[in-house]
Amino acid sequence: MTFQLHPKLREDTHLITTAADCQVLLMDDARFPWLVLVPQVPDITELYELGEQQQQHTYRAILRISEALARHTQADKMNVAALGNQVPQLHIHIIARYRTDAAWPGPVWGVGQVKRYTATELERTKNALVTILPS
Repeated sequence: MTFQLHPKLREDTHLITTAADCQVLLMDDARFPWLVLVPQVPDITELYELGEQQQQHTYRAILRISEALARHTQADKMNVAALGNQVPQLHIHIIARYRTDAAWPGPVWGVGQVKRYTATELERTKNALVTILPS
């Protein structure tokens, strides 16, 4: 079976790049610098289901992407989570947080109204992320 991105992730994100056999996606909510890392492995819902080598690649990608996003955004805190309660496909959220953001200190899920990127904001954000993210 071949890898296919879950329809909800396709609907809510934009592809930035591919790193360590994972898709790096931008969540379409301009209120938060929010990336989603999706290992390109079909039919996986949990980190422990990945093979050992893919686990290592994925974990290193999480660390490298978190560090790059933290430096780029000068975040107060980085949130990293793999919940999968609404989208069963394994995906890891990497979110730069600020003490002044709309959801602080709670999680970003379900807080306020999503603010979708405009075409200009999206292009500018994608271009900036491509330059700072590891490949």
